[in-house]
Amino acid sequence: MLLNKYVSKADFVSYEDFKENFRFNIPASFNFGYDIVDEYAGISPEKSALVWCDENGREAAYNFGQMKFYSDKTANYFRSLGIKKGDAVMLILKRHFEFWFASIALHKLGAICIPATHLLTPKDIAYRCKAASIKMIISCADKKVIESVDTAQKDSPTLKIKVSVRQRFGGWEYFDEGLEKANPAFRRPIGPEATQNDDIFLLYFTSGTTGMPKMVCHDFIYPLGHIMTAKFWLNNTDGGLHLTVADTGWAKAAWGKIYGQWIAGSSVFVYDYEKFIPKNLIEVVTRHGVTSFCAPPTIYRYLIKEDLSKYDFTKLKYCCTAGEPLNPEVYNQFLKLTGHKLMEAYGQTETVVQIATFPWMQPKPGSMGKPMACYDIDIVDDNGNSCEAGNEGQIAIRLEKGRPVGMFKGYYRDEALTQTVWHNNIYYTGDIAYRDEDGYFWFVGRSDDCFKSSGYRIGPFEVESALLEHPAVLECAITAVPDPDRGQVVKATVVLAKNFTASDALVKELQEHVKKVTAPYKYPRIVEFVSELPKTISGKIRRVEIRGGKEK
Repeated sequence: MLLNKYVSKADFVSYEDFKENFRFNIPASFNFGYDIVDEYAGISPEKSALVWCDENGREAAYNFGQMKFYSDKTANYFRSLGIKKGDAVMLILKRHFEFWFASIALHKLGAICIPATHLLTPKDIAYRCKAASIKMIISCADKKVIESVDTAQKDSPTLKIKVSVRQRFGGWEYFDEGLEKANPAFRRPIGPEATQNDDIFLLYFTSGTTGMPKMVCHDFIYPLGHIMTAKFWLNNTDGGLHLTVADTGWAKAAWGKIYGQWIAGSSVFVYDYEKFIPKNLIEVVTRHGVTSFCAPPTIYRYLIKEDLSKYDFTKLKYCCTAGEPLNPEVYNQFLKLTGHKLMEAYGQTETVVQIATFPWMQPKPGSMGKPMACYDIDIVDDNGNSCEAGNEGQIAIRLEKGRPVGMFKGYYRDEALTQTVWHNNIYYTGDIAYRDEDGYFWFVGRSDDCFKSSGYRIGPFEVESALLEHPAVLECAITAVPDPDRGQVVKATVVLAKNFTASDALVKELQEHVKKVTAPYKYPRIVEFVSELPKTISGKIRRVEIRGGKEK
């Protein structure tokens, strides 16, 4: 395990011990491809790196010796296509194992890696190409994606190279053939082509609940920040097998499918599927012996509807959740059915994990946990002053001591936008929360999702949590609608669970349920039943669309 090389120590007896004594050891020039992948290949080449399977029954496994071999070949192939340090390359590879070959190769070359989802439209792709000066796109063999890239190319002047994986397409380079022919010997560059810690390592386009996506820019020490994510929140262990449910186009893949896991010595498990079927996910998790598991609360909401008593969870040791707030009812049901507590956390594309429920802590259902070591997290008012316990404010990172490891460099090519959230040595997350007397943080909502009704401030999460305790509710979103008397009133947009039918009687039942579970003034005066909720490409509910906003 290489973890001990980069931290002051890796074992702590309490949260207080962790917060006070954890430190990073940052080398002068760190490159994940060489200093983690190739280092493991040198000292323990047979060590498991990746276990992959898909919904069609195909399986593959790669150790670190093989990861070095294939990433070196891929780096040589990309170099032959003209890719060099500083070039921007977009990866649209779903959960295909080629994503790991390509991303590590780009890190070794010093190119800018831009993971992206296969759900992008031609307009989305053209916007990204122009915004980041993308030179090459590597795509899965999804004809819709291929067609979208081809359509976008006329509006993407910097896009020079298109590479397809697993299938040939006219006008595209063929990855499989290029990989086969490439030289397996690749040396770490020296001189101007060598990477430096402050170079751009990774760009993520945030999906955004409002407005156009922002370009989140991370440097080459960003992977070290995910030591905190993997080791101290996900509880990844040397020799373990970890699954984070996420498409590689999402920042959550960086959290749970590569960097921190490998530094901690854990193998990464990948389930490559097109359609989420809960029982299929449970089957592969138990059959392959996954030891730690992370998924957004939406996934858990579906899992607890299955008959979990049919499966053997003895190898599964630890379960986590993030990506959206966890409703206490989901926590309680999963614990009842599996015996596993769900350890919640909070962070953003702009950072690694910021707040988490750590192994030494007793979770409080619905709470995000406590601040990560090395991150000075506070709850502040509009003037940047600390809020007292129990008072709502914005989650913020205080930066008087400098930018912590894993935090973004800024929004790429947009200093003005960066200044709107990062000024006076404070980074404002845009999320509203409060902390209790024990120091636990509780999410309330995005600052632009909270509203007032009859003078009362209402955050959507508490009302959504109350609704989700009712068996008829599978998913829901709370928004505000104008009202001449109260200014705004609460509206619930509801997706019903199986075997429930929309009716006036059910509306009344849900309203009475919320009145009993939370403050009566928070009950939804309007209830709308829908087949699905509008979501961003990363799966977050787009309340702005429910409200009738025009932002896309």
